[in-house]
Amino acid sequence: MLGYRRRIALAAAAIMVFFGIVACDGDKPRVTAQPGVTAGTPASVPASQSTAPPASASPSADASVPASPSASNSPAPSGSPTTSKLPEGSAARPAGTGQGPAESLTRTSGTEVALTFDDGPDPVNTPALLKILRDNGVKATFCMVGFRVRDRPDLVRQIYADGHTLCNHSWQHLTDLAKRDPGYIDWDLQHTNDAIHAAVPDAPIKYFRAPGGNFTPDLVARAKALGMESIYWDVDPRDWDHTKDKNHSAHIARVVAQIEAQVRQGSIILSHDNGQPDTIVAYRTLIPWLKERYVLVGLPT
Repeated sequence: MLGYRRRIALAAAAIMVFFGIVACDGDKPRVTAQPGVTAGTPASVPASQSTAPPASASPSADASVPASPSASNSPAPSGSPTTSKLPEGSAARPAGTGQGPAESLTRTSGTEVALTFDDGPDPVNTPALLKILRDNGVKATFCMVGFRVRDRPDLVRQIYADGHTLCNHSWQHLTDLAKRDPGYIDWDLQHTNDAIHAAVPDAPIKYFRAPGGNFTPDLVARAKALGMESIYWDVDPRDWDHTKDKNHSAHIARVVAQIEAQVRQGSIILSHDNGQPDTIVAYRTLIPWLKERYVLVGLPT
Protein backbone atom coordinates (compact mmCIF):
# COMPACT_ATOMS: atom_id res chain seq x y z
CA MET A 1 0.00 0.00 0.00
CA LEU A 2 2.85 2.37 0.86
CA GLY A 3 4.56 1.59 -2.45
CA TYR A 4 1.33 2.31 -4.36
CA ARG A 5 0.84 5.72 -2.64
CA ARG A 6 4.50 6.66 -3.37
CA ARG A 7 4.03 5.91 -7.08
CA ILE A 8 0.89 8.10 -7.20
CA ALA A 9 2.77 10.99 -5.52
CA LEU A 10 5.70 10.74 -7.93
CA ALA A 11 3.37 10.73 -10.96
CA ALA A 12 1.53 13.81 -9.67
CA ALA A 13 4.82 15.64 -9.14
CA ALA A 14 5.95 14.84 -12.69
CA ILE A 15 2.70 16.22 -14.14
CA MET A 16 3.12 19.48 -12.16
CA VAL A 17 6.71 19.90 -13.38
CA PHE A 18 5.63 19.37 -17.02
CA PHE A 19 2.90 22.04 -16.92
CA GLY A 20 5.24 24.44 -15.13
CA ILE A 21 7.76 24.20 -18.02
CA VAL A 22 5.06 24.79 -20.65
CA ALA A 23 3.76 27.83 -18.74
CA CYS A 24 7.27 29.34 -18.54
CA ASP A 25 7.90 28.77 -22.26
CA GLY A 26 4.64 30.46 -23.14
CA ASP A 27 5.78 33.66 -21.38
CA LYS A 28 8.83 34.12 -23.60
CA PRO A 29 8.59 37.18 -25.91
CA ARG A 30 8.19 36.42 -29.60
CA VAL A 31 10.29 38.38 -32.22
CA THR A 32 8.20 39.47 -35.18
CA ALA A 33 10.11 40.38 -38.36
CA GLN A 34 9.31 43.73 -39.99
CA PRO A 35 7.70 43.48 -43.41
CA GLY A 36 10.37 43.13 -46.11
CA VAL A 37 13.23 42.71 -43.63
CA THR A 38 15.07 39.41 -43.42
CA ALA A 39 15.69 38.15 -39.91
CA GLY A 40 19.07 39.28 -38.66
CA THR A 41 19.35 42.14 -41.22
CA PRO A 42 19.43 45.73 -39.91
CA ALA A 43 16.45 47.67 -41.19
CA SER A 44 18.23 51.02 -41.11
CA VAL A 45 20.96 50.41 -43.73
CA PRO A 46 20.29 52.83 -46.63
CA ALA A 47 20.25 51.38 -50.11
CA SER A 48 22.79 53.97 -51.24
CA GLN A 49 25.51 52.33 -49.13
CA SER A 50 25.21 49.08 -51.03
CA THR A 51 27.94 48.20 -53.52
CA ALA A 52 25.31 47.00 -55.97
CA PRO A 53 22.39 48.94 -57.45
CA PRO A 54 18.88 48.35 -56.15
CA ALA A 55 17.48 45.26 -57.83
CA SER A 56 14.47 47.17 -59.15
CA ALA A 57 16.61 49.54 -61.21
CA SER A 58 19.88 47.81 -62.01
CA PRO A 59 21.88 49.22 -64.93
CA SER A 60 21.06 47.67 -68.25
CA ALA A 61 23.08 47.09 -71.36
CA ASP A 62 24.14 49.66 -73.94
CA ALA A 63 20.94 49.06 -75.90
CA SER A 64 18.91 50.74 -73.15
CA VAL A 65 20.63 54.09 -73.62
CA PRO A 66 18.50 56.57 -75.59
CA ALA A 67 20.02 57.50 -78.96
CA SER A 68 18.64 61.04 -78.89
CA PRO A 69 19.51 62.66 -75.56
CA SER A 70 17.67 65.94 -75.90
CA ALA A 71 15.80 67.96 -73.34
CA SER A 72 13.13 68.70 -75.89
CA ASN A 73 12.20 65.10 -76.65
CA SER A 74 12.92 63.60 -73.23
CA PRO A 75 10.14 62.91 -70.73
CA ALA A 76 10.04 65.73 -68.22
CA PRO A 77 10.19 64.60 -64.58
CA SER A 78 6.88 64.92 -62.78
CA GLY A 79 5.71 64.72 -59.20
CA SER A 80 7.12 66.43 -56.14
CA PRO A 81 10.39 64.75 -55.15
CA THR A 82 11.60 65.25 -51.63
CA THR A 83 14.31 67.88 -51.48
CA SER A 84 17.53 66.73 -49.83
CA LYS A 85 19.28 69.03 -47.40
CA LEU A 86 22.70 70.07 -48.65
CA PRO A 87 25.57 69.12 -46.36
CA GLU A 88 27.16 71.88 -44.33
CA GLY A 89 30.49 73.06 -45.64
CA SER A 90 29.69 72.22 -49.27
CA ALA A 91 31.88 73.87 -51.88
CA ALA A 92 30.73 77.32 -52.92
CA ARG A 93 28.93 77.66 -56.24
CA PRO A 94 31.37 78.69 -58.97
CA ALA A 95 30.71 82.05 -60.54
CA GLY A 96 27.91 81.67 -63.05
CA THR A 97 24.17 81.93 -63.30
CA GLY A 98 21.61 79.36 -62.25
CA GLN A 99 18.75 80.02 -64.61
CA GLY A 100 18.28 76.48 -65.87
CA PRO A 101 15.92 73.84 -64.47
CA ALA A 102 16.19 73.69 -60.66
CA GLU A 103 18.73 76.54 -60.86
CA SER A 104 21.25 74.50 -62.81
CA LEU A 105 23.98 76.65 -64.36
CA THR A 106 23.37 77.97 -67.87
CA ARG A 107 26.30 80.37 -68.20
CA THR A 108 29.94 80.73 -67.27
CA SER A 109 31.44 83.19 -64.83
CA GLY A 110 31.88 86.02 -67.30
CA THR A 111 32.52 86.50 -71.00
CA GLU A 112 34.18 83.11 -71.56
CA VAL A 113 32.35 80.49 -73.61
CA ALA A 114 32.37 76.83 -72.51
CA LEU A 115 32.16 73.95 -74.96
CA THR A 116 30.56 70.84 -73.45
CA PHE A 117 30.37 67.41 -75.09
CA ASP A 118 27.97 64.74 -73.82
CA ASP A 119 27.47 60.97 -73.83
CA GLY A 120 31.03 59.76 -74.47
CA PRO A 121 33.63 58.63 -74.47
CA ASP A 122 33.25 57.38 -78.03
CA PRO A 123 36.06 55.16 -79.39
CA VAL A 124 36.11 56.98 -82.77
CA ASN A 125 34.68 60.46 -82.28
CA THR A 126 36.28 61.36 -78.95
CA PRO A 127 39.89 60.92 -80.18
CA ALA A 128 39.06 62.93 -83.31
CA LEU A 129 37.52 65.71 -81.20
CA LEU A 130 40.49 65.71 -78.81
CA LYS A 131 42.83 66.24 -81.76
CA ILE A 132 40.82 69.24 -82.99
CA LEU A 133 40.83 70.76 -79.51
CA ARG A 134 44.55 70.04 -79.07
CA ASP A 135 45.48 71.52 -82.44
CA ASN A 136 43.59 74.71 -81.58
CA GLY A 137 44.76 74.97 -77.97
CA VAL A 138 41.18 74.83 -76.68
CA LYS A 139 39.85 73.24 -73.48
CA ALA A 140 36.35 71.81 -73.12
CA THR A 141 34.15 69.91 -70.65
CA PHE A 142 33.31 66.24 -71.24
CA CYS A 143 30.07 64.99 -69.64
CA MET A 144 30.62 61.25 -69.65
CA VAL A 145 28.30 58.26 -69.25
CA GLY A 146 29.47 55.82 -66.60
CA PHE A 147 29.35 52.50 -68.40
CA ARG A 148 31.21 54.01 -71.36
CA VAL A 149 33.83 55.32 -68.95
CA ARG A 150 34.14 51.81 -67.56
CA ASP A 151 34.60 50.39 -71.07
CA ARG A 152 37.10 53.03 -72.31
CA PRO A 153 39.25 54.20 -69.40
CA ASP A 154 42.07 54.94 -71.86
CA LEU A 155 40.01 57.74 -73.39
CA VAL A 156 39.16 59.15 -69.96
CA ARG A 157 42.86 59.27 -69.20
CA GLN A 158 43.53 61.07 -72.49
CA ILE A 159 40.75 63.61 -71.88
CA TYR A 160 42.17 64.37 -68.46
CA ALA A 161 45.79 64.43 -69.65
CA ASP A 162 44.83 67.05 -72.25
CA GLY A 163 43.56 69.31 -69.47
CA HIS A 164 39.83 69.08 -70.08
CA THR A 165 37.17 69.24 -67.37
CA LEU A 166 35.37 66.04 -66.35
CA CYS A 167 31.62 65.93 -65.75
CA ASN A 168 29.34 63.14 -64.48
CA HIS A 169 26.51 62.42 -66.95
CA SER A 170 25.00 59.48 -65.01
CA TRP A 171 25.67 55.77 -65.34
CA GLN A 172 23.44 54.83 -68.28
CA HIS A 173 21.70 58.02 -69.43
CA LEU A 174 18.21 57.41 -68.03
CA THR A 175 16.23 60.50 -68.99
CA ASP A 176 13.86 59.85 -66.07
CA LEU A 177 16.71 59.55 -63.57
CA ALA A 178 15.18 62.17 -61.26
CA LYS A 179 12.04 60.01 -60.88
CA ARG A 180 13.93 56.91 -59.83
CA ASP A 181 14.22 55.58 -56.30
CA PRO A 182 16.54 57.79 -54.18
CA GLY A 183 18.73 54.79 -53.44
CA TYR A 184 19.24 54.17 -57.14
CA ILE A 185 19.97 57.85 -57.87
CA ASP A 186 22.67 57.94 -55.20
CA TRP A 187 24.14 54.68 -56.49
CA ASP A 188 24.06 55.91 -60.11
CA LEU A 189 25.92 59.17 -59.43
CA GLN A 190 28.47 57.61 -57.07
CA HIS A 191 29.09 54.62 -59.34
CA THR A 192 29.78 56.94 -62.28
CA ASN A 193 32.25 58.94 -60.19
CA ASP A 194 33.89 55.71 -59.07
CA ALA A 195 34.31 54.60 -62.69
CA ILE A 196 35.94 57.93 -63.59
CA HIS A 197 38.26 57.71 -60.60
CA ALA A 198 39.18 54.14 -61.51
CA ALA A 199 40.66 55.61 -64.70
CA VAL A 200 42.02 58.87 -63.25
CA PRO A 201 42.17 58.55 -59.44
CA ASP A 202 43.05 62.16 -58.65
CA ALA A 203 40.78 63.91 -61.16
CA PRO A 204 38.27 66.41 -59.76
CA ILE A 205 34.65 65.79 -60.76
CA LYS A 206 32.93 69.05 -59.96
CA TYR A 207 30.04 68.98 -62.42
CA PHE A 208 26.96 66.90 -63.13
CA ARG A 209 24.61 67.09 -66.10
CA ALA A 210 21.29 65.27 -65.91
CA PRO A 211 20.40 63.14 -68.94
CA GLY A 212 18.20 65.25 -71.21
CA GLY A 213 18.78 68.18 -68.86
CA ASN A 214 15.96 66.85 -66.68
CA PHE A 215 16.98 68.42 -63.39
CA THR A 216 14.83 68.60 -60.27
CA PRO A 217 15.69 70.25 -56.94
CA ASP A 218 16.24 66.83 -55.37
CA LEU A 219 18.56 65.65 -58.16
CA VAL A 220 20.55 68.88 -57.97
CA ALA A 221 20.82 68.44 -54.19
CA ARG A 222 22.01 64.85 -54.50
CA ALA A 223 24.70 65.90 -56.98
CA LYS A 224 25.66 68.76 -54.65
CA ALA A 225 26.06 66.29 -51.77
CA LEU A 226 28.75 64.58 -53.88
CA GLY A 227 30.50 67.90 -54.51
CA MET A 228 29.11 68.49 -58.01
CA GLU A 229 27.44 71.59 -59.44
CA SER A 230 24.67 70.96 -61.95
CA ILE A 231 25.19 72.41 -65.42
CA TYR A 232 22.64 73.06 -68.13
CA TRP A 233 23.30 75.14 -71.28
CA ASP A 234 22.07 78.17 -73.17
CA VAL A 235 23.06 77.04 -76.70
CA ASP A 236 21.64 73.79 -78.08
CA PRO A 237 22.09 73.09 -81.81
CA ARG A 238 20.33 69.71 -81.47
CA ASP A 239 23.29 68.07 -83.14
CA TRP A 240 21.89 64.61 -82.37
CA ASP A 241 18.70 65.25 -84.40
CA HIS A 242 19.15 64.37 -88.07
CA THR A 243 15.46 64.01 -88.91
CA LYS A 244 15.02 67.45 -90.50
CA ASP A 245 18.24 67.46 -92.51
CA LYS A 246 18.39 66.09 -96.04
CA ASN A 247 21.91 64.72 -95.75
CA HIS A 248 25.09 64.90 -93.71
CA SER A 249 26.23 68.13 -95.36
CA ALA A 250 22.92 69.82 -94.56
CA HIS A 251 23.12 68.61 -90.97
CA ILE A 252 26.65 69.91 -90.48
CA ALA A 253 25.71 73.27 -92.01
CA ARG A 254 22.70 73.58 -89.70
CA VAL A 255 24.72 72.77 -86.55
CA VAL A 256 27.35 75.36 -87.50
CA ALA A 257 24.74 78.00 -88.33
CA GLN A 258 22.74 77.48 -85.14
CA ILE A 259 25.76 77.69 -82.84
CA GLU A 260 27.03 80.80 -84.61
CA ALA A 261 23.58 82.39 -84.32
CA GLN A 262 22.93 81.47 -80.67
CA VAL A 263 26.31 81.89 -78.98
CA ARG A 264 27.07 84.99 -76.92
CA GLN A 265 29.45 85.98 -74.17
CA GLY A 266 29.19 83.58 -71.24
CA SER A 267 27.43 80.82 -73.17
CA ILE A 268 27.59 77.13 -72.31
CA ILE A 269 27.27 75.23 -75.60
CA LEU A 270 25.77 71.73 -75.63
CA SER A 271 27.05 69.20 -78.17
CA HIS A 272 27.64 65.44 -78.34
CA ASP A 273 30.68 63.39 -79.25
CA ASN A 274 29.21 59.91 -78.82
CA GLY A 275 27.76 58.58 -82.06
CA GLN A 276 27.85 61.98 -83.79
CA PRO A 277 30.63 62.12 -86.41
CA ASP A 278 28.95 65.08 -88.10
CA THR A 279 29.40 67.09 -84.92
CA ILE A 280 33.15 66.50 -85.08
CA VAL A 281 33.19 67.78 -88.66
CA ALA A 282 31.14 70.81 -87.65
CA TYR A 283 33.64 71.73 -84.94
CA ARG A 284 36.50 71.81 -87.44
CA THR A 285 34.76 74.93 -88.74
CA LEU A 286 33.29 76.17 -85.48
CA ILE A 287 36.36 76.24 -83.26
CA PRO A 288 38.41 78.64 -85.42
CA TRP A 289 35.30 80.83 -85.84
CA LEU A 290 34.62 80.84 -82.09
CA LYS A 291 38.27 81.51 -81.20
CA GLU A 292 38.22 84.70 -83.27
CA ARG A 293 35.31 86.06 -81.22
CA TYR A 294 35.38 84.49 -77.74
CA VAL A 295 37.65 83.02 -75.10
CA LEU A 296 36.93 79.28 -75.03
CA VAL A 297 37.34 77.51 -71.69
CA GLY A 298 36.69 74.31 -69.84
CA LEU A 299 34.52 74.86 -66.79
CA PRO A 300 36.74 75.70 -63.79
CA THR A 301 37.88 72.92 -61.49
